[in-house]
Amino acid sequence: MADRPPEQARRETPLERADRNFAELLQELRVTQTGVQILFAFLLTLAFTQRFPTLDTVQRATYVTTLLLAMLAAALFTAPAALHRSLFQQNAKPAIVKVSSRLATIGMGVLMLAFTGSVLLVVDVSLGRVAGIAAGAGTLLVCVALWRVLPWVVRRTLVARRRASGAPEEREPPEGHR
Repeated sequence: MADRPPEQARRETPLERADRNFAELLQELRVTQTGVQILFAFLLTLAFTQRFPTLDTVQRATYVTTLLLAMLAAALFTAPAALHRSLFQQNAKPAIVKVSSRLATIGMGVLMLAFTGSVLLVVDVSLGRVAGIAAGAGTLLVCVALWRVLPWVVRRTLVARRRASGAPEEREPPEGHR
């Protein structure tokens, strides 16, 4: 069974596969959504601190932009539940999975920018603009490395191993599952 593509090894129908993919996606969203909610709550409280009025124009712009990015990430990560609820029992599970996966992928990109802006703002206020920019850039690089480059490297390694072993290649994952 190890040399068969996953859809053959699991012997699942397209609907069973959609159900499993949606369950896996929701589990992933539970992890990311908690982080987004904490970040969003933190950002919401900043405007009510005593130090907030002392922020300069760049810091305020960074704050507002980051707050809006966090809100957008939260909206993108909760949209699959709303989509599922709206289309419940409409025989739309494969479409729900495809759209929800895209929403989650976009949400990860927006979250990456929200993390970057948050670190930029906090370090800028704490240590200065140059340190803030460096920390923000470092945050962006770490997120890109872990969330985009690492999966790409692992995928390439798996494909190379399959080719070397003579195992049949898996078919390309559906759009949004890359």
